[in-house]
Amino acid sequence: MSEIVKVGDKAPDFELQRQDGGFFRLCETLKGKNVVLYFYPKDNTSDCTKQACKFRDQYEVFREQGAEVVGVSSDSLDTHQRFEKIHHLPFLLLSDKGGSVRSLYGVPRFLGIMPGRATYIIDKKGIVRHVFDSSTKPLEHVNKALEVLNRLNPEQETHKKSKAKA
Repeated sequence: MSEIVKVGDKAPDFELQRQDGGFFRLCETLKGKNVVLYFYPKDNTSDCTKQACKFRDQYEVFREQGAEVVGVSSDSLDTHQRFEKIHHLPFLLLSDKGGSVRSLYGVPRFLGIMPGRATYIIDKKGIVRHVFDSSTKPLEHVNKALEVLNRLNPEQETHKKSKAKA
């Protein structure tokens, strides 16, 4: 396993296949956007489904914050496609067969055997601004990501408050 990626580190670039069969490259997505990169154990399991649906339900808020949500697991493209379709997921799911990107980021394993759950908030310059690692609190990943994005984009929060008063 690689060294664990920490707050303040440059996010390691990578390329993985998307659920639509195309390719995703982190450095290309970062141009003008923050990225919420979340690693999860497996499509269609209870906690992973809850987490994906919470990201889905908050997706427009993430977009308003100038962020792209990207989910990564070792599931196949076919499994990702079914997961996306069943749950109407508007964000990217990437297939990390063999776990090379999970290893590159140093995502810890749960109980030493299962793929762990970790979320990295990466700013527009490619710097990791927050890491949240908890396999037992899947919904907290969404809440923490939004809190961090609010701190990174204070003008967005001010704009939302002024719109709410109008």
